[in-house]
Amino acid sequence: MADTLRALLIHRAARLQERPALTAPDWGTLSYAQLRNRAEGVAFGLLAGGTPPGPICAATGTAWDWAAELAAAASGLAWEARGWPVPGEILGGGRFHAEAGRGLYHAREAEAGEAAPFHHGLTQGEVLRRLARLNDQLGWDHETAVTLPLSRLADPALRAALWSALYAGGHAVLQPPPASPGTLDLPRSRAGSWWEPALFEGFWD
Repeated sequence: MADTLRALLIHRAARLQERPALTAPDWGTLSYAQLRNRAEGVAFGLLAGGTPPGPICAATGTAWDWAAELAAAASGLAWEARGWPVPGEILGGGRFHAEAGRGLYHAREAEAGEAAPFHHGLTQGEVLRRLARLNDQLGWDHETAVTLPLSRLADPALRAALWSALYAGGHAVLQPPPASPGTLDLPRSRAGSWWEPALFEGFWD
């Protein structure tokens, strides 16, 4: 079993490969192998310009924010809402997948260890332990498909749900805001429950 968030991303991609991992506007559906590639492309761009001075963040309101958070974890970097903002040129721009960052990314495996700080004072190891406990409660697995509102991407509860889907090897669907108020449809997961923010609130505390 993975003992770091970096290992979690790599193991899921190796084991699940072509299974759907993430569906998002403008991206369509990415497989687990493609999600890893997207996250590592951001990581290469981040590190090609030198290690960021501290925690990083991305707040574009798009799926690039999730890719950037995965990139931070895989690079052994902390993620904070008020951290150093990832430049747009890394999020799908000219510095995305920068070859100069490839070696630096692989060299940072030691920095992405179990004791590496990740978010809100939590280490990567503690986040994984919390995910394991939450997954026991949720009952999610690789057959789970959960739809999440893209408009709440910055919410800690939604970020916890994305990590939970990755931990379970499930399929997260980021749904754009509805054209008309009150029409947002959040399908049931395989576990038979609606996505409820209350289940994920306090995850990072």
